[in-house]
Amino acid sequence: MKSLFKAVALITLFSVLTRIAGFIFRIYLSRTIGAEALGLYQVAFSVFIVLLTIVSSGLPFIISRITAKYSNNSDKKAKGQLISSSLILSAVISIVLCVVILLFKNLFAKIFTERSCIEILIVLLPAVVFSSVYSVFRGALWGENNYFALCVSELFEQVLRIFICVLLLGSTMSVIHNAVSVAWSLTISCLVSAVFVVLLYFYYGGTLSRPGRVYKKVLKESTPITGVRVAGSLIQPLIALIIPMRLVSIGYTNAQALSLFGIAVGMTFPLLFIPGMLIGSLSTALVPEISSSLSERKTKNIENRIKTAVKFTLFISSFFVPLFLGVGDIMGRFLYDNMISGTLLQVSAWIMIPMGLTNITSSILNSLGMEIKSCVNYFFGAIALFLSIWFLPSVMGINAFAVGMGISTSITSVLNIYMLKRKAKVKIKIVKPLIIFSLIAFPCAGITAFSGALLSYIFPDFFVLALSCSLGAVFFVLLSMIFGILDVNCFNVLKRRLFIRKKSKAVIKDA
Repeated sequence: MKSLFKAVALITLFSVLTRIAGFIFRIYLSRTIGAEALGLYQVAFSVFIVLLTIVSSGLPFIISRITAKYSNNSDKKAKGQLISSSLILSAVISIVLCVVILLFKNLFAKIFTERSCIEILIVLLPAVVFSSVYSVFRGALWGENNYFALCVSELFEQVLRIFICVLLLGSTMSVIHNAVSVAWSLTISCLVSAVFVVLLYFYYGGTLSRPGRVYKKVLKESTPITGVRVAGSLIQPLIALIIPMRLVSIGYTNAQALSLFGIAVGMTFPLLFIPGMLIGSLSTALVPEISSSLSERKTKNIENRIKTAVKFTLFISSFFVPLFLGVGDIMGRFLYDNMISGTLLQVSAWIMIPMGLTNITSSILNSLGMEIKSCVNYFFGAIALFLSIWFLPSVMGINAFAVGMGISTSITSVLNIYMLKRKAKVKIKIVKPLIIFSLIAFPCAGITAFSGALLSYIFPDFFVLALSCSLGAVFFVLLSMIFGILDVNCFNVLKRRLFIRKKSKAVIKDA
């Protein structure tokens, strides 16, 4: 039996590799197809994400849970029936969704600020069906604790998509043709990835049996999870519709509005999600531990782990703020050859702190069985976001999106922390370290900006970024240690906890 640490390390390694590949891919896209084509694609993609969430959110989770139960009982027949039944159910749902989009394509074309977005969405529709197949077999592998197969399949899909996209894109193509080519690369990669994960499933001994009467059970248990996640994903297409529309209302052309939206979503925000990779790994490690402690009623362990997770998240999120504040403009120029993305990055840097807190506290609430409360808090934040992107563009243009995201995640994180204090009885001290981290960020941002400006006269952008960010990072860590808010022991505690295994399970396994 693999230790928890090995499983988490494997997931983290592949997750980082996959995200790095995806990040490089976004840089390539922004430089190859431009901001306007990227904006067109992002608008259509936001609707595709809703369809994808319906077929690949709750169902894989339930399949993994039931598969794990059947695996423990060595019931291969029941497991085969589960996969067959779920495959039929998922395929039917995905096909129905595609038919609905095709029947009402004229309505969607009128809703989009640019009618060509519907053409991109139609190209993406087959990917919904392929993903429905992929998600079922992925859930089965997940239930078998086959993390290696899961990670390999995700990395394979990302690399394959990049390869196909490079082949399809051409320098002389129009904006719409470039956006459509990106959509085709996703659809083709989803097809090949679905075939690949099916082969992995059978390679590791998976079987299919005659479908059993588990449709109702699977549908009943997966619907609440899917409903919550779909409700959250609906916010993305609304944002993709509102922001360009509001920018057009204040004088921008459709092309300019889509370009700004593409810059924000396709260039700036991927950089803001960098801390999320580390926070996500922390969630992967701690959430199962919290759930285990909850079942054993170890309230002290739960409180200690939650405090450590929040403190770690605050440090990781705050760490990147002075770097982006100081040389964000140079990053935009170096990565995307786009100064607007760099300026927006500097304006948006602060929102990484509430974003990080929202991510970790939502994961903790979910592990404590408070999914609905977490979702309610998320929607309160979403209301603030919609109000911001509706009223603020007339004052600050595309910056309203960043400000809205900051206000939204701040409200959600505060509500989540309040819920943890009230329901879970966890005493989280966040105000003092947050103030200190914020005060430390300003001098570190100044040092980073000053060194970046000086080095720009001597070195190219790559070395300017490497040296100035290294200097700012060192000062941030030193000041955090001087003020006593960075406790290196918390990292050792996290590491030790990753090695925790249940002795009873180990004894059963050995027996």
